[in-house]
Amino acid sequence: MPLHRKKSLRQPGRGVDTDIFASNVSAECLPRYVFPQYGSSARASYQLVRDELFMDGNSRQNLATFCTTWVEDEVHQLMSDCLDKNMIDKDEYPQTAEIEARCVHMIAALWNSPEAGDTVGCSTTGSSEAAMLGGLALKWRWRKRREENGNDNVRPNLICGPVQVCWHKFARYFDVELREVPLDDDEVCMNPDKISEYADENTIGVVATLGVTFTCVYEPVEAIADALDKLQEARGLDIPIHVDAASGGFVAPFVQPDLKWDFRIPRVKSINTSGHKYGLAPLGVGWVVWRDVAELPEDLVFRVDYLGGDMPTFALNFSRPGGEIVAQYYNFMRLGFEGYKKVQQYCADTAQWLGRNISELGPFELFYNGHGGLPAISYTMKEGDWDFNLYDLSDRLRIRGWQIASYPLPANRQDCVIQRIMIRHGVSRDMASLLFDDIRRAVEYFKEHPVTRSAGQPGFSHTGRKPDG
Repeated sequence: MPLHRKKSLRQPGRGVDTDIFASNVSAECLPRYVFPQYGSSARASYQLVRDELFMDGNSRQNLATFCTTWVEDEVHQLMSDCLDKNMIDKDEYPQTAEIEARCVHMIAALWNSPEAGDTVGCSTTGSSEAAMLGGLALKWRWRKRREENGNDNVRPNLICGPVQVCWHKFARYFDVELREVPLDDDEVCMNPDKISEYADENTIGVVATLGVTFTCVYEPVEAIADALDKLQEARGLDIPIHVDAASGGFVAPFVQPDLKWDFRIPRVKSINTSGHKYGLAPLGVGWVVWRDVAELPEDLVFRVDYLGGDMPTFALNFSRPGGEIVAQYYNFMRLGFEGYKKVQQYCADTAQWLGRNISELGPFELFYNGHGGLPAISYTMKEGDWDFNLYDLSDRLRIRGWQIASYPLPANRQDCVIQRIMIRHGVSRDMASLLFDDIRRAVEYFKEHPVTRSAGQPGFSHTGRKPDG
């Protein structure tokens, strides 16, 4: 009886010779410093580069960051759909530009702009760029006032409390003295009563932070405005406020709607926020909005003849993707006001739940309990002879994949070290409970294995010593 050979199930070209890990490119380390002489297949290149990315931490477990680490599948699809859209080319992609404008007006209305339909603002690559644009507008308006009054304009300064590093960059890059009001005693943010000590005729503005990076509390914008009103009455200094709402701009309107921090306060001239933090958009989008057109100097707006169209642009960048902006608009439509409110309230509730449980473990004293500010908690070590410090705890938790920030407060409270946990969209109560269990187990571990170190050695944290968001 003749033998019949079985039909091969292999597809043509899919034999051992084309297996990724039997290919030439997988037999060597990937190039580090020079281009490879020859290319490789898309499938092999993708797999090998993807494998290297396994060395990164799991972003979902990174509770040191304020940034979005979970989005819906539809957002992934929109990002793919917009991969080739350049936001600067508004003539070629007019609908994407229209979506950007809609977002500006919707955000302005959220922040109680007196004329949200005519508000001027723009998208940026993140809240840091947005903050710098707000700072530039303050500087230009101050300079114009000085020139109109026949005064020099060579020593501008900006007053703030403990701020994110972007404001230090702004001050250095644009030649502005940053007068950072230090923390004293038990202060956790800028004390409005101190502002008069730092203000003079060269002060271009005061930055109030809605969600301090270090402590997650809101600076009292209304009290800061009141202090500046009194300063104007006493010394004639009319100083505007820019609110850095990088994180709080998409939290306070939903969770603390009665808090006055936005354009309801006349002295607030501009606000920036991050779409990719509590705005829930993917990484790469921020927003800045001015109270009205008069607050954005025309000299800062460039009109560019680009690819057949005349386009006004005010940005530190030029070409940039449009997907994040489209995804931001998708979230506005998808969730609406009530949806955002529910998401942010769930985050706040989870943070407060986690804080209550951690405070009962013994070694920790809550520094911020998750009430009245961002959905987050922070805590310090209680006084006593403990077997570990917060840096040790950060390192221990990293074994399980958690990335938790530990750092000292800024001047004059550097002796106070805190640990901060951010609760964002995608951090469920179950996920928070898993983290708490690991913290509890770490405390028990240190009881059995106390950390020994030389005198004065603080310990080391992979998450770094200074939180920049």
